[in-house]
Amino acid sequence: MAFRLMTQLFNTTAWRRDPVLSILIEEAWKTIASANMADYIKYLYKTVRKYFGEAIVVTQEVDDIISSPIVKESIINNSDCKILLDQRKYMTKFDGIQALLGLSEKEKSQILSINQNNDPERRYKEVWIGLGGMQSAVYATEVSREEYLAYTTEETEKVEVMRLADRLGGDIEQAISRLARGDP
Repeated sequence: MAFRLMTQLFNTTAWRRDPVLSILIEEAWKTIASANMADYIKYLYKTVRKYFGEAIVVTQEVDDIISSPIVKESIINNSDCKILLDQRKYMTKFDGIQALLGLSEKEKSQILSINQNNDPERRYKEVWIGLGGMQSAVYATEVSREEYLAYTTEETEKVEVMRLADRLGGDIEQAISRLARGDP
């Protein structure tokens, strides 16, 4: 079903002349695990750029991509922009990841420096962005307290937001605003 839906989406939008067609696959590990969908991702990555588009795969583990022989090469070879978060848990096997992604020593040291010396007075996380092997840097991403509460994946924080929203008649926006101000 998902394969048919994505094929239909691609076929109906690929011929449009909008500047960019973006197809984002969130939680890609679920998709990659299916042989049919893995073949589709390979097709997507090899085809979408011909239609002024971009394919984006989001996953929490680099292993999700590199462990799939079907999609590994097509994603890596057709991705000019790479975005990586904290990779400390891969520190001991990062040489293999470096080779696979074609990263320079400078890029490797940038990636392994992520979140190592963050200012404890500020709430931010760092992210590495590499653009076609030509430019790369580590950037701090800092959001407002409201944005943080709206998108948090921490279960206790989500429960707190929903509990207050229930007390406020289901108004999640007001709950987030009050929690961000420190006014529960």
